[in-house]
Amino acid sequence: MTRGLVIGESLVDIVEGHEQVAVEHVGGSPLNVAIGLARLGRDIDFLTHIGNDEFGRRISNYVKASGAQLVPGSTSAARTPTAAATIAADGSAAYRFDLEWQLSGTPEVAPPLFLHTGSIAAVQEPGCLAVAALVDTYRPSATITFDPNVRPSLIGNRDLARQRIEHLVERSDIVKVSEEDLCWIEPDREPEHTARGWLASGPAIVAVTMGDRGAQAFCAAGEARLAGRPVQVVDTIGAGDAFMVGLLDTLWQLELLGSDRRAALGRIGLTTALEAATLSSALTVARAGADLPDRAALDGAAASITMGTTQIEPP
Repeated sequence: MTRGLVIGESLVDIVEGHEQVAVEHVGGSPLNVAIGLARLGRDIDFLTHIGNDEFGRRISNYVKASGAQLVPGSTSAARTPTAAATIAADGSAAYRFDLEWQLSGTPEVAPPLFLHTGSIAAVQEPGCLAVAALVDTYRPSATITFDPNVRPSLIGNRDLARQRIEHLVERSDIVKVSEEDLCWIEPDREPEHTARGWLASGPAIVAVTMGDRGAQAFCAAGEARLAGRPVQVVDTIGAGDAFMVGLLDTLWQLELLGSDRRAALGRIGLTTALEAATLSSALTVARAGADLPDRAALDGAAASITMGTTQIEPP
């Protein structure tokens, strides 16, 4: 098991900024994770649901160019999903989706080192039912990682969506979640309290992103918190996905992925992983769209910080 498997939606973001000029970017939270890891030289298979149309071919080419592999059967949709994104003055994005999510059968891939999923794929029927089944199929041998990345505009039954999210949290080894998502999932509880409750329910690590205030993470051995990095924000599209990429890449480097490393995950020091995750996120928000860094950019930024540079500039 030397490859990772990412399962989830991919789409084309149609982004409208302050000047009312629409720009198209390939996106989707799980796709961003697959692309980001592949750009770092990791071997990644990506299972999604797109059409054999212009947008679908654009996504397929984008996945291939990153070095990831599109799993057979991923191009069976009637049309490729899109998301209209509007960027606010602070760089945050609001979305309107045109999307269907389906999966069928077991992916034609070798047993993965880890399986990552989340966002729309975790709650949107009928595909979310297949995702949950695949998590159960691969969990005996693979690390399971999950990012709820809630999209309220697509959720009709809030209680059912929360149940599905909580089920996947319990089946996961690593959960990354934003403070905003925690407030939506448990509006009557403090986000940190919910995160600690999630940790007690099964995961080895729960990491919480807090926007420009940084991030914190919890495991059985303790917790860590890191302040936000100084960065000139272009937009926040893909910020959380880049954080997940940095976290997974570090754990991969430390040889902590695979079900046989499940116990070891809960005993790690979290600061190094948080540093890599927040750096990956900072580099991404300094660029337009979900343009995650490659290995050279990530290592170069890390070296600059070591030498005393504090401000991350856009390329």
